[in-house]
Parts: sequence; C-alpha cells; structure tokens
Amino acid sequence: MRALSERAPRAEALAASWIESARPLASQIYALRRRIATITVAVLAGLLFVHVMFGANGMIVYKQKRAEYESLQRRIAQEQKENEIYAQQIRGLKSDEKAIEKEAREQLRYARPGEYVYVPPPPANPPPVNHSAQK
Repeated sequence: MRALSERAPRAEALAASWIESARPLASQIYALRRRIATITVAVLAGLLFVHVMFGANGMIVYKQKRAEYESLQRRIAQEQKENEIYAQQIRGLKSDEKAIEKEAREQLRYARPGEYVYVPPPPANPPPVNHSAQK
C-alpha cells in the first residue's frame, strides 16, 4: 500500500501531462466538428450511391435483369404463337379431310387410283461433307 501511495503523485503528474498534451488536439477537433460531420456525411452518401448503383441488387444489375426479362417475354410470345400454329394443324388433321389427304400425299406418298407419284432418284454422288468451320 505504501508503495502505491508513494507512486500516486507521480502517476497524477503523468496523467495531467497527457491531458495537457491532448487538450490542444481535442480543442481543434471540437472546433472542426462541423467540417468533420459534413465530410463524414458526404463519404457515407458516396458509399451509399456506389452501393445503389453497383451493389448486388444495384441499378446496373437491375437493368441487366430487366433486359433479360423483356427478352424472355418476347421469346414466350413467340413460342406461344408457334404453339398455336401447331395446335391449329393438329385440329385440322383431326377433323379436316383435305388436311389429312394432303399430309398422306406428302409424307406417305399416297396416291388416288389412276395417279402416279413421281419420286426423284437420290443424287448419284453426294457432295462431300465438310466439317471444318467456314469463314
């Protein structure tokens, strides 16, 4: 205990010297508090802007996803039109006698009595197959 009481004045003097050396810095920081706050707010606003523009769900990603969405919507509309065409063909083949006859003549090479079906012969020398990329 006695050792502590002997060192106490020295510790108080040391603490007082630290406070005195830090006091000018503290008063400067206190005087500049508005500038520091303004700069801090500006930096935070800048970081927020960067995050909003380039973040995981930012504007750049949003525009890319929007373009992809519109592309997929166009593709869906195209596929639905194609699907409707096929559905009409199926309905025609199920009920329309002329459509059935047309398909039978084209694909199965059927003919009515007295008709002749002309089938061209296959080419004698087929052109060589070239698997290289063309420029």
